[in-house]
Amino acid sequence: MYTIPPVRPDISLERIHSAIKKDAERVHLIPRKRLTWTHKGHQQLYFILNGHISVLRASDGLLIVTVSEPHLFGIAEMIQPVRGHILRTESETTLLRIDAQRARVLITEHNLWEEVAAVLAYHTSYLLYRDALVLQQGTYSVIRNHLQDMMLLPEETRMKISILSYIQERTHLSRSSVLNIISALRKGNYIDFKRGGFLLSASELPERF
Repeated sequence: MYTIPPVRPDISLERIHSAIKKDAERVHLIPRKRLTWTHKGHQQLYFILNGHISVLRASDGLLIVTVSEPHLFGIAEMIQPVRGHILRTESETTLLRIDAQRARVLITEHNLWEEVAAVLAYHTSYLLYRDALVLQQGTYSVIRNHLQDMMLLPEETRMKISILSYIQERTHLSRSSVLNIISALRKGNYIDFKRGGFLLSASELPERF
């Protein structure tokens, strides 16, 4: 069954932003730039001010999620530096970069650990949401879930990535599997997309196809 994504804790993010912004360095990045978790040998936190950043699984490059401002990365790595994921910009992006040790001091000074917990809970909930989209599902169900997920995006965002790219980056399904189902759904008038495969609309998709 399709589920909706968790709600981003915007108030908590803004409180953290207010606490760290004076001590953070503003950084401007070009599209497709990969970020490392350290800078000059020190663990970092990144707060997106504008632009889009994707989280990719380090082992195989699978795209987990693409987020837009405001958002904070690096809290989990500050506490438990496993570094199983990498970050990549998808557009021109401006962010704040701050040493994790300094951020930890500021978080304590401003009594923001509850806000930190809210952000971590959101990240955990999103991973569970993503798992619901792809795990223990047949190929059609995975594609159906991602089409519904795409329809939650602003139209401007949908017009920048094709259906095929969106699904393949997030699932590693074969090109032919995705295109065959997308074509069949279009013939059945369940979806519509313009030249280049950019999703325009999706009606109530059948549970099975």
